[in-house]
Amino acid sequence: MSRPRIVIVGAGFAGYRTARTLSRLTRHKAEITLLNPTDYFLYLPLLPQVAAGVLEPRRVTVSLSATLPRVRLVLGEADGIDLDGRTVRYTDPEGGVGTLPYDRLVIAVGSVNKLLPIPGVAEHAHGFRGLPEALYLRDHVTRQMELAGGAKDSAARCTFVVVGAGYTGTEVAAHGQMYTDAQARRRPPRDGVRPRWLLLDVAPRVLPEMDERLSRTADRVLRERGVDVRMGTSVKEATHDGVLLTDGEFVETRTLVWCVGVRPDPLVEGVGQPLERGRLIVDPYLQVPGRPEVFACGDAAAVPDLNDPGSFTPMTAQHAWRHGQIAARNVAASLGIGDRRAYRHRDLGFVVDLGGAKAAANPLGVPLPGPLAGLVTRGYHLAAMPGNRVRVAADWLLDSVLPRQAVQLGLVRSWSVPLDTASPELARVPGRPERGPDVSARGQVRDRPAEEPAKSAASEGPTGIGGTAEPAKGQPGGEPAKNQPGGEPARNQPGGEPAANPGPAGAPGPDPDTAPGPVKRPEDRPATPAEGDS
Repeated sequence: MSRPRIVIVGAGFAGYRTARTLSRLTRHKAEITLLNPTDYFLYLPLLPQVAAGVLEPRRVTVSLSATLPRVRLVLGEADGIDLDGRTVRYTDPEGGVGTLPYDRLVIAVGSVNKLLPIPGVAEHAHGFRGLPEALYLRDHVTRQMELAGGAKDSAARCTFVVVGAGYTGTEVAAHGQMYTDAQARRRPPRDGVRPRWLLLDVAPRVLPEMDERLSRTADRVLRERGVDVRMGTSVKEATHDGVLLTDGEFVETRTLVWCVGVRPDPLVEGVGQPLERGRLIVDPYLQVPGRPEVFACGDAAAVPDLNDPGSFTPMTAQHAWRHGQIAARNVAASLGIGDRRAYRHRDLGFVVDLGGAKAAANPLGVPLPGPLAGLVTRGYHLAAMPGNRVRVAADWLLDSVLPRQAVQLGLVRSWSVPLDTASPELARVPGRPERGPDVSARGQVRDRPAEEPAKSAASEGPTGIGGTAEPAKGQPGGEPAKNQPGGEPARNQPGGEPAANPGPAGAPGPDPDTAPGPVKRPEDRPATPAEGDS
C-alpha cells in the first residue's frame, strides 16, 4: 500500500514548523515533500543584524535538508495549484518545470512587500523581506559612506530614509545608525557631515501595535542614538535625488528603505477560493472550507481568532510558527494519526533588538528595563532559532570586542532585488530562464487591487516571543534608489534582462551596479514586461 503524499508549499515560519512537526508525527507513514525556492529557512528577526554587519549571512539561515529528517526537499517556486487535479506546478532554479501530486496540501507561501500608490517608490526603494535585500543594503550603505568622503553631495549620501516604524523598520534604523556612526568615526565624510537616519510613519508613535511603554523605550533609544524620528509623516513622492515628505519637506538622499508591512503572496489569488484581504480563508482547524485535503497557515491564511470572534489572527511570525504546529497535527489527524485541534493562542510578549545592549522587551507582559531587556531579547532569539545558535552567539561576542568589517562584497546589485516582486527571497540573475506564461501571477503581480493610502507599518506585526512578520515563502529589504548618480544601479530592461546603461550624461565612469556583460534580447523576440518589473 502506497503512503499518502503530503506537499508543503513554502518553508517560512509556518511551512518549516509544519514540515518539522509532521516529520516527527508520521514517522515514515507518509511521504512528505517540501517545495521552496531556497534550501534554507530564514530566521527573519535577525536580518537587520545582517544588514548592519553584526552577523554573517549564513548565521540566520538554517539548512532544510539537515534539520528536516524524512522530508524530501524540492527546490522551486510554486506557479499554480490545481485543486481538482490535486497537483502543484513549479519552476526550478534552472527554469525547468515540474508537477507534484498530493493527497494532502499545506499552503504556507507567506507574504511579500506591501506596495502603496506613491509615485517613484517602486523605482527608487527596496524592501526588507529576504537575505539578498539585506546583503544589498549592507553594501549600499557602506558604499555611500565611502563615497561621501570625496563627493560634493556627501550630505545626501549620508542620509538614509526608512519608511515604516513597525518592528522591521525600527530595528533597521537602530542598527543602521550604529553601523554608519562607526564608519564615520574611522573615516569622516567630507565637510564634517554626520550620518543621518530618518524613521517615518503615519502612525502616532513608534511600534504602534506594541505596549506604549515599549514604544516609549524604543523611541527614546532611537532619539538618543541620533535617529530623526518623525511620526505622522510619510513619503509623498520618491525621486532620483531624494524624497518629498507629506509635510512638504524635500530630503536629499540616496537611500530609501521600504518597511511599511507585507501583503499575502500573490500565488494565493490563483487558488480560486474565498479570500479575506488577499488571504485564504480557513476554518479554526486551518482547513480550506469545501476542500478537506487542503490546509493553509501563516501569512497566506486568514485564520479565525477564537479569542476575538469575528476577527482573524494578524500576519506575524508568532502566529505563523504556531499555525505550523497546529496544521501539522491536523494533517496527521486527517490520516488517522492523533486528534485534530482548533487554533488558539496566547501572547507571550514581544522583543525588539535595538542594537548593542539596548532592546525593548516585555516577556509574559512584564516590561524589562535597559540591559536586562537586551539580554532577554538575545536569549530568546538563541532559544527560538532551529539551528546555528553557537555561531550566532560567537558573532555577537566578536562584535562586542572587535570593530565591524565595513567592506563591499558587491554580490547583490540593485536591479536584482526590485521592490515589486513576488519572490523577495531570490535575487534576480542575468540570463535566468523565463518562466512560462501560465505563471505570470508569480513573476509579476497583475491586476493588483487598489492599495489603501499610506498606512502605518503596524500591520507588519511586531516580533513576539515568537518572531517577526513571517517571511515570504521562506523570506526582505529596503534600500537605495535605482539610477542614482554615483554608482546607483540601473533599472531593468523589459523582459527581465538587466540593463547595461552608461548612466546619465556626465556621470563619472561606468555604473558599478549594472548587469555583468551586455545582455541583449534577440531582435525577433517581442518585448514583454519584466518579471517583477516596476
